[in-house]
Amino acid sequence: MTITDDLQKLLDILPQDLQQALVNHPHRDSLVEVVLDLGRRPEARFPHEAEYLSESSVTQAQIDDCIERVGTFGGDNRAGIEQTLHRISAIRNRTGKIIGLTCRVGRAIFGTIGMIRDLVETGKSILMLGRPGVGKTTALREIARVLADDLNKRVVIIDTSNEIAGDGDVAHPAIGRSRRMQVAKPELQHQVMIEAVENHMPEVIVIDEIGTELEALAARTIAERGVQLVGTAHGNQIENLIKNPTLADLVGGIQAVTLGDEEARRRGSQKTVLERKAPPTFDIAVEMLERQRWVVHESVADTVDNLLRHRPPNPQIRSVDYQGNIVTTRQLTVVNGRNGHITNEDESLPIARPGGLRASGQMLALPPLTVERERLPVRNEFDRLLDESFSYYETPQVHHASAGPNGEDLPLHIYPYGVSRHQLEQVVDVLNLPVILTKDLDNADAILALRSHIKNHAKLRQMAKARHLPIHIIKSSTIPQITRGLRRLLNMDDPENSDERELQLLLHSGSDDEMDALEEARLAVEQIVIPKGQPVELLPRSSQVRKMQHELVEHYRLKSDSFGEEPNRRLRIYPA
Repeated sequence: MTITDDLQKLLDILPQDLQQALVNHPHRDSLVEVVLDLGRRPEARFPHEAEYLSESSVTQAQIDDCIERVGTFGGDNRAGIEQTLHRISAIRNRTGKIIGLTCRVGRAIFGTIGMIRDLVETGKSILMLGRPGVGKTTALREIARVLADDLNKRVVIIDTSNEIAGDGDVAHPAIGRSRRMQVAKPELQHQVMIEAVENHMPEVIVIDEIGTELEALAARTIAERGVQLVGTAHGNQIENLIKNPTLADLVGGIQAVTLGDEEARRRGSQKTVLERKAPPTFDIAVEMLERQRWVVHESVADTVDNLLRHRPPNPQIRSVDYQGNIVTTRQLTVVNGRNGHITNEDESLPIARPGGLRASGQMLALPPLTVERERLPVRNEFDRLLDESFSYYETPQVHHASAGPNGEDLPLHIYPYGVSRHQLEQVVDVLNLPVILTKDLDNADAILALRSHIKNHAKLRQMAKARHLPIHIIKSSTIPQITRGLRRLLNMDDPENSDERELQLLLHSGSDDEMDALEEARLAVEQIVIPKGQPVELLPRSSQVRKMQHELVEHYRLKSDSFGEEPNRRLRIYPA
Protein backbone atom coordinates (compact mmCIF):
# COMPACT_ATOMS: atom_id res chain seq x y z
CA MET A 1 0.00 0.00 0.00
CA THR A 2 1.55 3.31 -1.14
CA ILE A 3 0.63 6.67 0.40
CA THR A 4 1.14 10.04 -1.28
CA ASP A 5 0.14 13.18 0.62
CA ASP A 6 2.27 16.23 -0.45
CA LEU A 7 2.10 17.26 3.19
CA GLN A 8 4.74 19.97 2.87
CA LYS A 9 2.51 21.99 0.53
CA LEU A 10 -0.18 22.10 3.20
CA LEU A 11 2.31 23.11 5.87
CA ASP A 12 3.57 25.94 3.68
CA ILE A 13 0.28 27.86 3.98
CA LEU A 14 0.40 27.82 7.80
CA PRO A 15 2.07 30.45 10.01
CA GLN A 16 5.82 29.88 10.45
CA ASP A 17 5.67 28.78 14.10
CA LEU A 18 3.00 26.19 13.33
CA GLN A 19 4.99 24.87 10.39
CA GLN A 20 7.98 24.30 12.64
CA ALA A 21 5.89 22.51 15.26
CA LEU A 22 4.46 20.08 12.69
CA VAL A 23 7.64 19.47 10.70
CA ASN A 24 9.30 18.03 13.81
CA HIS A 25 6.19 16.29 15.14
CA PRO A 26 6.64 12.52 15.73
CA HIS A 27 3.13 11.75 14.37
CA ARG A 28 3.37 14.05 11.38
CA ASP A 29 2.64 11.25 8.87
CA SER A 30 -0.74 10.53 10.47
CA LEU A 31 -1.90 14.16 10.66
CA VAL A 32 -5.61 14.47 9.77
CA GLU A 33 -6.22 18.23 9.89
CA VAL A 34 -5.15 21.55 11.38
CA VAL A 35 -7.83 23.82 12.87
CA LEU A 36 -7.40 27.60 13.11
CA ASP A 37 -10.17 29.51 14.90
CA LEU A 38 -9.96 33.21 15.67
CA GLY A 39 -9.11 33.84 19.32
CA ARG A 40 -8.34 30.18 20.07
CA ARG A 41 -5.15 28.16 20.18
CA PRO A 42 -4.30 26.36 16.91
CA GLU A 43 -5.03 22.64 17.05
CA ALA A 44 -3.61 19.61 15.22
CA ARG A 45 -5.84 16.54 14.98
CA PHE A 46 -4.58 12.98 14.63
CA PRO A 47 -6.61 9.75 14.25
CA HIS A 48 -6.95 9.13 17.98
CA GLU A 49 -6.00 12.41 19.63
CA ALA A 50 -5.72 16.19 19.24
CA GLU A 51 -3.17 18.62 20.63
CA TYR A 52 -2.47 22.35 20.65
CA LEU A 53 0.39 23.61 18.47
CA SER A 54 0.96 26.90 20.28
CA GLU A 55 0.14 28.68 23.51
CA SER A 56 -0.80 31.84 21.55
CA SER A 57 -4.27 32.38 20.12
CA VAL A 58 -4.86 32.63 16.38
CA THR A 59 -5.13 36.20 15.08
CA GLN A 60 -7.11 37.54 12.15
CA ALA A 61 -3.84 38.47 10.42
CA GLN A 62 -2.72 34.82 10.52
CA ILE A 63 -6.02 33.64 9.06
CA ASP A 64 -5.86 36.26 6.29
CA ASP A 65 -2.28 35.25 5.51
CA CYS A 66 -3.36 31.60 5.09
CA ILE A 67 -6.27 32.60 2.83
CA GLU A 68 -3.93 34.44 0.47
CA ARG A 69 -1.91 31.26 -0.11
CA VAL A 70 -4.80 29.05 -1.15
CA GLY A 71 -7.22 29.07 -4.07
CA THR A 72 -10.59 30.79 -4.26
CA PHE A 73 -13.33 29.64 -1.87
CA GLY A 74 -16.40 28.39 -3.73
CA GLY A 75 -20.07 28.39 -2.80
CA ASP A 76 -19.48 25.44 -0.50
CA ASN A 77 -16.83 27.43 1.45
CA ARG A 78 -14.08 25.09 0.29
CA ALA A 79 -10.79 25.82 -1.37
CA GLY A 80 -7.71 23.81 -2.27
CA ILE A 81 -4.01 23.93 -3.00
CA GLU A 82 -3.21 23.45 -6.67
CA GLN A 83 -1.89 20.02 -7.68
CA THR A 84 -2.68 18.57 -4.24
CA LEU A 85 -5.61 16.78 -2.61
CA HIS A 86 -5.70 18.98 0.49
CA ARG A 87 -8.96 20.70 1.38
CA ILE A 88 -9.26 24.06 3.12
CA SER A 89 -12.72 24.75 4.57
CA ALA A 90 -13.79 28.15 5.87
CA ILE A 91 -16.04 29.29 8.71
CA ARG A 92 -17.55 32.76 8.19
CA ASN A 93 -19.21 35.22 10.52
CA ARG A 94 -22.59 36.81 9.78
CA THR A 95 -21.06 39.43 7.51
CA GLY A 96 -19.25 36.81 5.42
CA LYS A 97 -15.75 37.34 6.81
CA ILE A 98 -13.65 34.20 7.30
CA ILE A 99 -12.83 33.70 10.98
CA GLY A 100 -11.92 30.01 11.01
CA LEU A 101 -10.14 27.45 8.81
CA THR A 102 -10.05 23.65 8.73
CA CYS A 103 -6.98 22.52 6.78
CA ARG A 104 -7.54 18.87 6.01
CA VAL A 105 -4.79 16.60 4.71
CA GLY A 106 -5.63 14.82 1.45
CA ARG A 107 -3.84 11.55 0.77
CA ALA A 108 -3.77 9.26 -2.24
CA ILE A 109 -3.55 5.72 -0.86
CA PHE A 110 -2.85 3.17 -3.58
CA GLY A 111 -4.16 -0.31 -2.73
CA THR A 112 -6.80 0.84 -0.26
CA ILE A 113 -9.65 -0.92 -2.10
CA GLY A 114 -8.16 -4.40 -2.02
CA MET A 115 -11.08 -5.52 0.17
CA ILE A 116 -13.66 -4.78 -2.55
CA ARG A 117 -11.66 -4.98 -5.76
CA ASP A 118 -13.65 -8.04 -6.86
CA LEU A 119 -16.86 -6.01 -6.54
CA VAL A 120 -15.41 -3.11 -8.55
CA GLU A 121 -14.51 -5.47 -11.37
CA THR A 122 -18.09 -6.81 -11.66
CA GLY A 123 -19.27 -3.61 -13.36
CA LYS A 124 -22.11 -3.15 -10.86
CA SER A 125 -22.92 0.21 -9.28
CA ILE A 126 -21.43 0.63 -5.80
CA LEU A 127 -22.55 2.98 -3.01
CA MET A 128 -20.07 3.82 -0.23
CA LEU A 129 -21.48 4.77 3.18
CA GLY A 130 -19.74 5.84 6.36
CA ARG A 131 -19.21 8.58 8.87
CA PRO A 132 -17.04 11.61 8.01
CA GLY A 133 -13.33 10.88 8.09
CA VAL A 134 -13.57 7.13 7.62
CA GLY A 135 -12.01 7.30 4.14
CA LYS A 136 -14.89 7.37 1.65
CA THR A 137 -13.31 9.95 -0.68
CA THR A 138 -9.92 8.22 -0.55
CA ALA A 139 -11.54 4.93 -1.54
CA LEU A 140 -13.53 6.66 -4.29
CA ARG A 141 -10.33 8.15 -5.75
CA GLU A 142 -8.62 4.75 -5.79
CA ILE A 143 -11.67 3.06 -7.36
CA ALA A 144 -11.61 5.64 -10.18
CA ARG A 145 -7.91 4.95 -10.81
CA VAL A 146 -8.34 1.16 -10.85
CA LEU A 147 -11.29 1.36 -13.25
CA ALA A 148 -9.46 3.70 -15.62
CA ASP A 149 -5.91 2.29 -15.52
CA ASP A 150 -6.32 -1.40 -14.69
CA LEU A 151 -9.70 -2.12 -16.31
CA ASN A 152 -9.33 0.38 -19.18
CA LYS A 153 -12.76 1.95 -18.73
CA ARG A 154 -13.86 5.46 -19.63
CA VAL A 155 -14.26 7.08 -16.22
CA VAL A 156 -15.59 10.58 -15.53
CA ILE A 157 -15.38 12.05 -12.03
CA ILE A 158 -17.93 14.68 -10.97
CA ASP A 159 -15.68 16.68 -8.64
CA THR A 160 -17.87 19.29 -6.95
CA SER A 161 -15.37 20.44 -4.32
CA ASN A 162 -12.17 19.41 -6.15
CA GLU A 163 -11.52 16.96 -3.34
CA ILE A 164 -11.22 13.83 -5.49
CA ALA A 165 -8.81 15.11 -8.14
CA GLY A 166 -7.31 18.13 -6.38
CA ASP A 167 -7.51 21.88 -6.92
CA GLY A 168 -6.54 23.58 -10.17
CA ASP A 169 -7.21 22.82 -13.81
CA VAL A 170 -4.82 19.85 -13.99
CA ALA A 171 -6.11 16.77 -12.19
CA HIS A 172 -3.99 15.01 -9.59
CA PRO A 173 -2.12 11.89 -10.82
CA ALA A 174 -3.91 9.80 -8.17
CA ILE A 175 -6.98 9.44 -10.41
CA GLY A 176 -4.93 7.87 -13.24
CA ARG A 177 -6.49 8.18 -16.70
CA SER A 178 -9.89 9.22 -15.31
CA ARG A 179 -11.32 12.50 -16.53
CA ARG A 180 -12.55 15.14 -14.11
CA MET A 181 -15.50 17.53 -14.51
CA GLN A 182 -15.57 20.45 -12.10
CA VAL A 183 -18.80 21.99 -10.82
CA ALA A 184 -19.20 25.77 -10.72
CA LYS A 185 -21.72 25.74 -7.87
CA PRO A 186 -22.60 22.86 -5.53
CA GLU A 187 -26.31 23.16 -6.34
CA LEU A 188 -25.53 22.41 -10.01
CA GLN A 189 -23.96 19.01 -9.36
CA HIS A 190 -26.99 17.10 -10.69
CA GLN A 191 -26.84 19.02 -13.98
CA VAL A 192 -23.14 18.24 -14.44
CA MET A 193 -23.88 14.56 -13.75
CA ILE A 194 -26.37 14.44 -16.64
CA GLU A 195 -24.09 16.53 -18.84
CA ALA A 196 -21.25 14.05 -18.32
CA VAL A 197 -23.38 11.19 -19.65
CA GLU A 198 -24.77 13.13 -22.59
CA ASN A 199 -21.50 14.71 -23.76
CA HIS A 200 -18.60 12.44 -22.87
CA MET A 201 -19.81 8.82 -23.27
CA PRO A 202 -18.49 7.47 -19.95
CA GLU A 203 -18.68 3.84 -18.92
CA VAL A 204 -18.34 4.82 -15.25
CA ILE A 205 -19.46 7.93 -13.36
CA VAL A 206 -17.85 8.66 -9.99
CA ILE A 207 -19.75 10.98 -7.63
CA ASP A 208 -18.82 12.17 -4.15
CA GLU A 209 -21.44 13.14 -1.57
CA ILE A 210 -24.87 12.60 -3.10
CA GLY A 211 -26.92 14.74 -0.75
CA THR A 212 -30.01 16.16 -2.47
CA GLU A 213 -33.12 14.75 -4.06
CA LEU A 214 -32.13 16.12 -7.47
CA GLU A 215 -28.75 14.41 -7.26
CA ALA A 216 -30.41 11.13 -6.27
CA LEU A 217 -32.77 11.46 -9.24
CA ALA A 218 -29.85 12.22 -11.57
CA ALA A 219 -28.04 9.13 -10.27
CA ARG A 220 -31.09 6.97 -11.07
CA THR A 221 -31.26 8.47 -14.57
CA ILE A 222 -27.60 7.64 -15.14
CA ALA A 223 -27.99 4.07 -13.87
CA GLU A 224 -31.00 3.50 -16.12
CA ARG A 225 -28.82 4.44 -19.11
CA GLY A 226 -26.51 1.52 -18.39
CA VAL A 227 -23.63 3.51 -16.87
CA GLN A 228 -21.83 2.09 -13.84
CA LEU A 229 -22.09 4.39 -10.82
CA VAL A 230 -19.66 4.64 -7.94
CA GLY A 231 -20.60 7.17 -5.30
CA THR A 232 -20.83 8.12 -1.65
CA ALA A 233 -23.85 9.33 0.29
CA HIS A 234 -24.58 10.90 3.65
CA GLY A 235 -25.39 8.03 5.99
CA ASN A 236 -23.68 5.43 8.11
CA GLN A 237 -25.82 2.41 7.18
CA ILE A 238 -28.48 1.46 4.67
CA GLU A 239 -31.15 2.00 7.34
CA ASN A 240 -30.21 5.69 7.39
CA LEU A 241 -31.08 5.95 3.69
CA ILE A 242 -34.36 4.08 4.15
CA LYS A 243 -35.43 6.63 6.76
CA ASN A 244 -34.15 9.61 4.75
CA PRO A 245 -36.88 10.64 2.28
CA THR A 246 -34.36 12.73 0.33
CA LEU A 247 -32.03 9.83 -0.44
CA ALA A 248 -34.41 6.85 -0.19
CA ASP A 249 -34.52 6.69 -4.01
CA LEU A 250 -30.90 5.48 -4.00
CA VAL A 251 -32.10 2.20 -2.47
CA GLY A 252 -35.29 1.97 -4.50
CA GLY A 253 -37.61 4.34 -2.67
CA ILE A 254 -40.10 3.37 0.04
CA GLN A 255 -43.89 3.37 -0.20
CA ALA A 256 -46.77 2.28 2.01
CA VAL A 257 -48.85 -0.50 0.43
CA THR A 258 -52.23 -1.86 1.51
CA LEU A 259 -52.45 -5.63 1.06
CA GLY A 260 -55.53 -7.68 0.40
CA ASP A 261 -56.85 -9.98 3.11
CA GLU A 262 -55.48 -13.13 1.48
CA GLU A 263 -52.01 -11.66 0.90
CA ALA A 264 -51.82 -10.26 4.44
CA ARG A 265 -52.75 -13.69 5.80
CA ARG A 266 -50.22 -15.39 3.57
CA ARG A 267 -47.45 -13.07 4.77
CA GLY A 268 -48.64 -13.13 8.35
CA SER A 269 -48.42 -9.32 8.48
CA GLN A 270 -50.65 -6.32 8.94
CA LYS A 271 -52.55 -5.00 5.94
CA THR A 272 -50.53 -1.79 5.59
CA VAL A 273 -46.84 -2.51 5.04
CA LEU A 274 -43.78 -0.76 3.66
CA GLU A 275 -42.43 -1.97 0.33
CA ARG A 276 -39.60 -1.01 -1.99
CA LYS A 277 -40.94 1.18 -4.78
CA ALA A 278 -38.43 0.43 -7.56
CA PRO A 279 -35.09 -1.31 -8.20
CA PRO A 280 -32.24 0.35 -6.27
CA THR A 281 -30.00 2.81 -8.11
CA PHE A 282 -26.95 1.02 -6.66
CA ASP A 283 -26.60 -2.76 -6.82
CA ILE A 284 -24.01 -3.04 -4.03
CA ALA A 285 -23.60 -1.05 -0.81
CA VAL A 286 -20.46 -0.88 1.32
CA GLU A 287 -20.72 0.38 4.90
CA MET A 288 -17.29 1.62 5.99
CA LEU A 289 -17.41 1.03 9.72
CA GLU A 290 -13.67 1.52 10.14
CA ARG A 291 -10.76 2.06 7.79
CA GLN A 292 -9.96 -1.65 7.78
CA ARG A 293 -13.42 -3.10 8.44
CA TRP A 294 -16.19 -2.82 5.85
CA VAL A 295 -19.66 -4.38 5.69
CA VAL A 296 -20.67 -5.42 2.16
CA HIS A 297 -24.29 -5.80 1.06
CA GLU A 298 -23.96 -7.76 -2.17
CA SER A 299 -27.60 -7.12 -3.09
CA VAL A 300 -29.08 -3.81 -1.93
CA ALA A 301 -32.53 -4.92 -3.09
CA ASP A 302 -32.50 -8.01 -0.85
CA THR A 303 -31.16 -6.06 2.13
CA VAL A 304 -33.83 -3.36 1.85
CA ASP A 305 -36.61 -5.94 1.41
CA ASN A 306 -35.44 -7.82 4.49
CA LEU A 307 -35.24 -4.68 6.60
CA LEU A 308 -38.71 -3.52 5.56
CA ARG A 309 -40.10 -6.94 6.52
CA HIS A 310 -38.24 -6.84 9.86
CA ARG A 311 -35.94 -9.66 8.88
CA PRO A 312 -32.22 -9.43 9.69
CA PRO A 313 -29.97 -8.99 6.63
CA ASN A 314 -26.97 -11.25 6.16
CA PRO A 315 -24.09 -9.08 4.88
CA GLN A 316 -20.40 -9.86 4.52
CA ILE A 317 -17.79 -8.36 6.83
CA ARG A 318 -14.45 -7.76 5.16
CA SER A 319 -11.44 -6.75 7.19
CA VAL A 320 -7.65 -6.75 7.06
CA ASP A 321 -5.69 -8.69 9.67
CA TYR A 322 -2.29 -7.82 11.10
CA GLN A 323 -0.50 -9.64 8.28
CA GLY A 324 -2.34 -7.59 5.66
CA ASN A 325 -4.55 -10.49 4.57
CA ILE A 326 -8.20 -9.87 3.68
CA VAL A 327 -10.59 -11.79 5.94
CA THR A 328 -14.21 -12.28 4.83
CA THR A 329 -16.86 -13.44 7.29
CA ARG A 330 -20.63 -13.57 7.18
CA GLN A 331 -22.55 -11.49 9.71
CA LEU A 332 -25.58 -13.28 11.16
CA THR A 333 -27.90 -10.85 12.89
CA VAL A 334 -30.87 -10.79 15.18
CA VAL A 335 -33.36 -7.99 15.56
CA ASN A 336 -33.85 -7.06 19.19
CA GLY A 337 -36.74 -5.48 20.96
CA ARG A 338 -36.92 -1.81 21.92
CA ASN A 339 -35.73 -1.90 25.50
CA GLY A 340 -33.48 -4.91 25.69
CA HIS A 341 -34.92 -6.10 29.01
CA ILE A 342 -38.18 -7.67 27.90
CA THR A 343 -38.42 -9.89 24.86
CA ASN A 344 -41.42 -11.03 22.86
CA GLU A 345 -42.41 -14.63 22.32
CA ASP A 346 -39.93 -15.02 19.48
CA GLU A 347 -36.90 -13.53 21.18
CA SER A 348 -34.96 -14.30 24.35
CA LEU A 349 -32.50 -11.94 26.00
CA PRO A 350 -31.27 -13.44 29.27
CA ILE A 351 -29.71 -11.01 31.70
CA ALA A 352 -26.45 -11.90 33.48
CA ARG A 353 -27.08 -12.83 37.09
CA PRO A 354 -23.83 -12.32 38.98
CA GLY A 355 -25.59 -12.19 42.31
CA GLY A 356 -28.66 -14.35 41.71
CA LEU A 357 -29.80 -16.58 44.57
CA ARG A 358 -29.56 -19.80 42.55
CA ALA A 359 -26.91 -18.88 39.98
CA SER A 360 -24.09 -21.40 39.87
CA GLY A 361 -22.22 -20.39 36.71
CA GLN A 362 -21.81 -17.91 33.88
CA MET A 363 -24.57 -16.85 31.50
CA LEU A 364 -24.64 -18.98 28.35
CA ALA A 365 -25.89 -17.83 24.97
CA LEU A 366 -29.27 -19.06 23.76
CA PRO A 367 -29.44 -20.60 20.28
CA PRO A 368 -30.46 -18.23 17.47
CA LEU A 369 -34.09 -18.43 16.39
CA THR A 370 -35.54 -17.93 12.95
CA VAL A 371 -38.45 -15.66 13.76
CA GLU A 372 -40.65 -12.89 12.52
CA ARG A 373 -40.98 -9.71 14.52
CA GLU A 374 -44.09 -8.36 16.08
CA ARG A 375 -45.71 -6.03 13.58
CA LEU A 376 -46.38 -2.35 14.23
CA PRO A 377 -50.02 -1.26 14.37
CA VAL A 378 -51.40 0.36 11.22
CA ARG A 379 -50.79 4.13 11.29
CA ASN A 380 -51.66 6.86 8.89
CA GLU A 381 -48.35 8.75 9.03
CA PHE A 382 -45.69 7.35 6.73
CA ASP A 383 -42.90 8.25 9.12
CA ARG A 384 -44.47 6.29 11.97
CA LEU A 385 -44.28 3.14 9.89
CA LEU A 386 -40.53 3.67 9.86
CA ASP A 387 -39.93 4.31 13.54
CA GLU A 388 -38.64 0.79 14.15
CA SER A 389 -34.88 0.77 14.65
CA PHE A 390 -32.72 -1.92 13.06
CA SER A 391 -29.59 -2.90 14.94
CA TYR A 392 -26.87 -5.33 13.94
CA TYR A 393 -25.49 -7.84 16.41
CA GLU A 394 -23.30 -10.77 15.56
CA THR A 395 -24.89 -14.08 16.49
CA PRO A 396 -23.32 -15.50 19.66
CA GLN A 397 -21.90 -18.98 19.75
CA VAL A 398 -24.30 -21.58 21.08
CA HIS A 399 -23.34 -23.65 24.11
CA HIS A 400 -25.35 -26.65 25.22
CA ALA A 401 -25.37 -26.76 28.97
CA SER A 402 -26.32 -29.44 31.40
CA ALA A 403 -27.52 -26.78 33.81
CA GLY A 404 -30.05 -24.01 33.17
CA PRO A 405 -29.48 -21.48 30.40
CA ASN A 406 -27.82 -19.03 32.81
CA GLY A 407 -25.98 -21.65 34.83
CA GLU A 408 -28.78 -22.27 37.35
CA ASP A 409 -29.22 -25.59 39.07
CA LEU A 410 -32.02 -27.68 37.63
CA PRO A 411 -34.95 -27.92 38.06
CA LEU A 412 -35.59 -24.36 36.93
CA HIS A 413 -37.85 -22.29 39.17
CA ILE A 414 -40.30 -20.24 37.09
CA TYR A 415 -42.57 -17.48 38.28
CA PRO A 416 -45.70 -17.41 36.02
CA TYR A 417 -47.50 -14.12 35.54
CA GLY A 418 -50.82 -14.06 33.72
CA VAL A 419 -50.27 -17.61 32.41
CA SER A 420 -52.69 -20.43 33.19
CA ARG A 421 -51.12 -22.46 35.99
CA HIS A 422 -53.19 -25.52 35.11
CA GLN A 423 -51.91 -25.52 31.51
CA LEU A 424 -48.35 -24.87 32.70
CA GLU A 425 -48.50 -27.90 34.99
CA GLN A 426 -50.00 -29.99 32.20
CA VAL A 427 -47.18 -29.10 29.78
CA VAL A 428 -44.49 -29.70 32.43
CA ASP A 429 -46.02 -33.08 33.29
CA VAL A 430 -46.57 -34.41 29.76
CA LEU A 431 -43.19 -33.19 28.40
CA ASN A 432 -41.39 -34.18 31.61
CA LEU A 433 -39.61 -30.81 31.86
CA PRO A 434 -37.24 -29.99 34.77
CA VAL A 435 -39.38 -27.04 35.89
CA ILE A 436 -40.90 -26.06 39.23
CA LEU A 437 -43.54 -23.33 39.40
CA THR A 438 -43.02 -20.88 42.25
CA LYS A 439 -45.09 -18.08 43.74
CA ASP A 440 -42.05 -16.47 45.35
CA LEU A 441 -40.25 -14.01 43.06
CA ASP A 442 -37.10 -14.14 45.22
CA ASN A 443 -36.66 -17.87 44.56
CA ALA A 444 -37.37 -17.67 40.82
CA ASP A 445 -34.81 -18.16 38.07
CA ALA A 446 -37.01 -16.57 35.38
CA ILE A 447 -40.43 -15.08 34.74
CA LEU A 448 -42.85 -16.44 32.14
CA ALA A 449 -45.42 -13.73 31.45
CA LEU A 450 -48.37 -13.04 29.21
CA ARG A 451 -47.71 -10.09 26.95
CA SER A 452 -51.01 -8.33 27.61
CA HIS A 453 -50.38 -8.50 31.37
CA ILE A 454 -46.70 -7.53 31.53
CA LYS A 455 -46.94 -4.62 29.09
CA ASN A 456 -48.48 -2.23 31.62
CA HIS A 457 -46.92 -3.66 34.76
CA ALA A 458 -43.90 -1.41 35.23
CA LYS A 459 -43.45 -2.43 38.87
CA LEU A 460 -42.90 -6.10 38.01
CA ARG A 461 -40.40 -5.14 35.31
CA GLN A 462 -38.50 -3.03 37.83
CA MET A 463 -38.50 -5.85 40.36
CA ALA A 464 -37.23 -8.29 37.72
CA LYS A 465 -34.47 -5.91 36.70
CA ALA A 466 -33.41 -5.41 40.32
CA ARG A 467 -33.22 -9.20 40.83
CA HIS A 468 -31.53 -9.78 37.43
CA LEU A 469 -34.38 -12.03 36.32
CA PRO A 470 -34.95 -12.56 32.58
CA ILE A 471 -38.54 -12.07 31.47
CA HIS A 472 -39.82 -14.34 28.69
CA ILE A 473 -43.05 -13.23 27.07
CA ILE A 474 -45.63 -15.33 25.24
CA LYS A 475 -48.54 -14.10 23.17
CA SER A 476 -51.31 -16.15 24.74
CA SER A 477 -51.86 -18.70 27.46
CA THR A 478 -52.12 -21.63 25.06
CA ILE A 479 -50.36 -24.98 25.03
CA PRO A 480 -48.16 -24.33 21.94
CA GLN A 481 -47.09 -20.91 23.25
CA ILE A 482 -46.38 -22.24 26.75
CA THR A 483 -44.45 -25.21 25.34
CA ARG A 484 -42.21 -23.03 23.18
CA GLY A 485 -41.69 -20.56 26.03
CA LEU A 486 -40.57 -23.28 28.44
CA ARG A 487 -38.23 -24.82 25.87
CA ARG A 488 -36.60 -21.44 25.29
CA LEU A 489 -36.19 -20.95 29.03
CA LEU A 490 -34.48 -24.33 29.27
CA ASN A 491 -32.32 -23.68 26.20
CA MET A 492 -33.68 -26.87 24.67
CA ASP A 493 -33.74 -27.90 21.03
CA ASP A 494 -36.99 -29.51 19.95
CA PRO A 495 -36.67 -33.25 20.58
CA GLU A 496 -37.64 -35.72 17.91
CA ASN A 497 -40.86 -36.74 19.66
CA SER A 498 -41.94 -33.19 20.54
CA ASP A 499 -44.59 -33.14 17.79
CA GLU A 500 -46.27 -36.28 19.13
CA ARG A 501 -46.23 -34.97 22.70
CA GLU A 502 -47.66 -31.58 21.74
CA LEU A 503 -50.38 -33.33 19.74
CA GLN A 504 -51.05 -35.49 22.75
CA LEU A 505 -51.50 -32.36 24.85
CA LEU A 506 -53.81 -30.82 22.29
CA LEU A 507 -55.89 -33.89 21.41
CA HIS A 508 -56.41 -35.27 24.91
CA SER A 509 -57.16 -32.23 27.01
CA GLY A 510 -60.88 -31.67 26.49
CA SER A 511 -64.39 -33.10 26.24
CA ASP A 512 -65.59 -35.57 23.60
CA ASP A 513 -66.93 -32.73 21.44
CA GLU A 514 -63.61 -30.89 21.63
CA MET A 515 -61.67 -34.06 20.81
CA ASP A 516 -63.92 -34.72 17.80
CA ALA A 517 -63.34 -31.16 16.55
CA LEU A 518 -59.58 -31.45 16.97
CA GLU A 519 -59.51 -34.82 15.23
CA GLU A 520 -61.48 -33.28 12.34
CA ALA A 521 -58.90 -30.49 12.05
CA ARG A 522 -55.98 -32.93 12.25
CA LEU A 523 -57.34 -35.14 9.48
CA ALA A 524 -58.08 -32.12 7.29
CA VAL A 525 -54.50 -30.88 7.67
CA GLU A 526 -52.76 -34.22 7.23
CA GLN A 527 -54.94 -35.61 4.41
CA ILE A 528 -55.90 -32.52 2.36
CA VAL A 529 -54.16 -29.24 3.22
CA ILE A 530 -50.55 -30.46 3.39
CA PRO A 531 -50.48 -33.22 0.72
CA LYS A 532 -52.82 -31.56 -1.79
CA GLY A 533 -52.14 -27.89 -1.04
CA GLN A 534 -55.86 -27.07 -0.90
CA PRO A 535 -57.75 -24.96 1.68
CA VAL A 536 -60.35 -26.75 3.82
CA GLU A 537 -63.43 -25.54 5.69
CA LEU A 538 -64.40 -27.32 8.90
CA LEU A 539 -67.78 -27.79 10.52
CA PRO A 540 -69.28 -24.94 12.60
CA ARG A 541 -68.03 -24.96 16.19
CA SER A 542 -68.26 -22.84 19.33
CA SER A 543 -65.71 -20.09 19.92
CA GLN A 544 -63.87 -22.12 22.56
CA VAL A 545 -63.57 -25.14 20.28
CA ARG A 546 -62.50 -22.97 17.34
CA LYS A 547 -59.75 -21.54 19.52
CA MET A 548 -58.44 -25.04 20.15
CA GLN A 549 -58.59 -25.80 16.43
CA HIS A 550 -56.56 -22.63 15.72
CA GLU A 551 -53.92 -23.85 18.19
CA LEU A 552 -53.74 -27.21 16.45
CA VAL A 553 -53.35 -25.58 13.02
CA GLU A 554 -50.64 -23.31 14.42
CA HIS A 555 -48.80 -26.42 15.57
CA TYR A 556 -48.52 -27.48 11.92
CA ARG A 557 -47.24 -23.95 11.09
CA LEU A 558 -50.24 -23.22 8.88
CA LYS A 559 -52.64 -20.26 8.80
CA SER A 560 -56.30 -20.44 9.67
CA ASP A 561 -59.19 -18.01 9.90
CA SER A 562 -62.73 -18.00 11.30
CA PHE A 563 -65.57 -16.75 9.12
CA GLY A 564 -69.36 -16.78 8.98
CA GLU A 565 -71.96 -15.72 11.52
CA GLU A 566 -72.82 -17.48 14.76
CA PRO A 567 -73.94 -20.22 15.23
CA ASN A 568 -72.51 -21.23 11.82
CA ARG A 569 -69.07 -19.65 12.33
CA ARG A 570 -66.39 -22.10 11.27
CA LEU A 571 -62.69 -22.50 10.56
CA ARG A 572 -60.92 -22.30 7.20
CA ILE A 573 -57.38 -23.75 6.98
CA TYR A 574 -54.96 -22.48 4.33
CA PRO A 575 -52.00 -24.34 2.81
CA ALA A 576 -48.49 -23.04 3.49
